[in-house]
Amino acid sequence: MNTTITSSNAALKALYGTDPNELTKQANRYNQLAQQFSKSFGSAEVTFFSSPGRTEIGGNHTDHNFGRVLAGAVNLDNAAVAAKNNTNIIRIQSEGYPPFEVNLDNLQPDKNEQFTSASLVRGVCSRLKELGFTIGGFNACIDGGVPKGSGLSSSASFEVLIGAMVSELFNQGKLDPIQNAIIGQYAENHFFGKPCGLMDQTACAMGGLITIDFKDPSKPVVKKVAFDFVATGFALVITDTGGNHADLNDEYASLPTDMKAVAAELGAKVLREVSLQQVLDIAPKIREKVGDRAILRAIHFQGDNQRVVDQVSALEKNDFKAFLGMVIDSGYSSYMYNQNIFPVNNVREQGVSLALALSELVLKGKGAWRVHGGGFAGTIQAFVPNNLLDQYVSTLEHVYGPGSCHKLFIRPQGAVKVDI
Repeated sequence: MNTTITSSNAALKALYGTDPNELTKQANRYNQLAQQFSKSFGSAEVTFFSSPGRTEIGGNHTDHNFGRVLAGAVNLDNAAVAAKNNTNIIRIQSEGYPPFEVNLDNLQPDKNEQFTSASLVRGVCSRLKELGFTIGGFNACIDGGVPKGSGLSSSASFEVLIGAMVSELFNQGKLDPIQNAIIGQYAENHFFGKPCGLMDQTACAMGGLITIDFKDPSKPVVKKVAFDFVATGFALVITDTGGNHADLNDEYASLPTDMKAVAAELGAKVLREVSLQQVLDIAPKIREKVGDRAILRAIHFQGDNQRVVDQVSALEKNDFKAFLGMVIDSGYSSYMYNQNIFPVNNVREQGVSLALALSELVLKGKGAWRVHGGGFAGTIQAFVPNNLLDQYVSTLEHVYGPGSCHKLFIRPQGAVKVDI
């Protein structure tokens, strides 16, 4: 590629907004990616891609029990440049990580490959081939702008990025965003080895502000929510508390396990198939068998699942005050009932708990705050009035360090080819 990408590029404005400094930064980023590709793989006709991170706004740990969520794609993204290499091998270089290859002659899960990016690439390609899509070898350079462990779903963003690449390079872009999301989840469950739900992948693949109903997880019902957050005078701030998700797989796995254990006592597979009253009715009989924590988590599911409906309704009625109240309610429910704020085997480190406390001190009566994403470590989310933004950021960054707070916006595009 000989053309230099400039900050005036319309495709960049669609993805990253109109701030001149940000557009210059992104233009430099894409130019550097192109240069890196040329240096590593030689001259080729390349295609650019972008896949956003996501922010969960409502429905904390509801998706894996076929519940509802409210989520949005954000302006932090994974950007990539790729080209076919006419082999059966995918070669990927990613800034800050060792390069790796995936040979498409073998599309079976490999236990020695679990918890690696290679397992996700292999899983996505395996499922695409099973579904009748064409797969093939390509070279790619990726710049990961969705920080690992940030709670913005770097893994889901990566999965649907790979899906988008294979779709554009080999299938004329025919892969539907929701199907891309389902394939990404399949790869994470069966190849990577993490029992995740489907919310993250769907939000990253679709883009915009969306509510998703997973009552039938093979056909999730996705609805765009028309609401202008910028007009509210609030900022959406994600704070990285510095925790790492790497050693928390058992904690994450316990959440769907506990919830489904309660459902099973009612003859159901998941909590979406039962009511809160049914859970309360059976609670005295099952405490010893499933444990009190499982019952508390079931109560959280029922509350947050309904709360998503109410949050969407409030946004559609432009009742932002009611929406903020429900964000706080969701956060309290996650803390008290779902208990995914800190790991039980390390109570000394409670970065998320402390961040929530600091947020309440600044925002009580004026904004909203809650755990963000999987929990136990990582990030919190806050809706901050612009007149308190400096105070809020300085309060949180005093504890978690400069740059730990990210002011984000909801971007309309999901995982896409970038027409530069």
